[in-house]
Amino acid sequence: MRPITGVVQHYDWGTTDAIPEFLGATPDGQPWAEYWLGTHRRGPTTFEDGVALETVTGELPYLLKLLSAGSPLSLQTHPNTEQAAHGFATGHFADPHPKPELLLATTQFTALCGIRPIDDSVALLREVGLDDVAHQLIFGGPRSVIADLFFGRLDAQTIVNACARSVRPEAALVSRLDALYPGEPSVAVTLLLNLVTLEPGEALRLEAGNLHAYVSGTGIELMASSDNVVRGGLTTKPVEVDLLLSTLDATPLARPVLPASESFELGGAGVRLCRLNAGSDAVADIHSIALRDDGVAFYTAPGESIDSTVGCWVVVGATGANN
Repeated sequence: MRPITGVVQHYDWGTTDAIPEFLGATPDGQPWAEYWLGTHRRGPTTFEDGVALETVTGELPYLLKLLSAGSPLSLQTHPNTEQAAHGFATGHFADPHPKPELLLATTQFTALCGIRPIDDSVALLREVGLDDVAHQLIFGGPRSVIADLFFGRLDAQTIVNACARSVRPEAALVSRLDALYPGEPSVAVTLLLNLVTLEPGEALRLEAGNLHAYVSGTGIELMASSDNVVRGGLTTKPVEVDLLLSTLDATPLARPVLPASESFELGGAGVRLCRLNAGSDAVADIHSIALRDDGVAFYTAPGESIDSTVGCWVVVGATGANN
């Protein structure tokens, strides 16, 4: 095991203290949004002597992050394997790879994740006085409602106004987002998504097509090392509504939250995020990165022992880390 140093990303939506405190660093007033551990070209990890991790591992297929959101991130999807390859060939995507993600909460973490079951959304819409939208959802389905909101065929402001009169948490979030992004149809779209709050140890698996947005909280994120993000709103960055709708999986997601576990698989990426408690050990079956509870990160080569003197989360292969 060799100590490694990641790269901090100071995005505006980050918090100022959570990541520095986890890493044992001094907050500097800047937003510390993410701490990257991997070989991504925009944030390559290094060993203590400054040598890049990639010189030993080659390009890693995954990226491990510590993430802390103080304000909501963009509403987005990611393409599947076929969509990514086609989009890269036609110039729509930055690389030919899908980007499945896994978010493990280390504090309470609030997010929008996937289309809410239709019956639940119908009940919510009727409760806030949006019977017409409920009717369209029943007969047209969520994809129809979402498309009509984005293209102005359904008045998003009507939904925002109704939410302003409701005390439901889902409606309160719509009002909060409308204050940040007034007039954006994506604000109204969020009323059709699962609003979840994870407790520490619980997780979200964000597979291709899942329409989602992080709202607040700190967690560990494991993802395939890809830049393919399709944004639909809640951002100052460019949005691509047509592309988002073409990648959207509108299948309702009944149970988005994964219960606390010692192991979470990153679907389709061939890696897992595993918990090693203090005093336990395992053998790395791939180029593994571990993030310890004291903020220290380590690299372990395939075939070498991962000795956890401090509890940690470690990236291993799909069948590795049997301790």
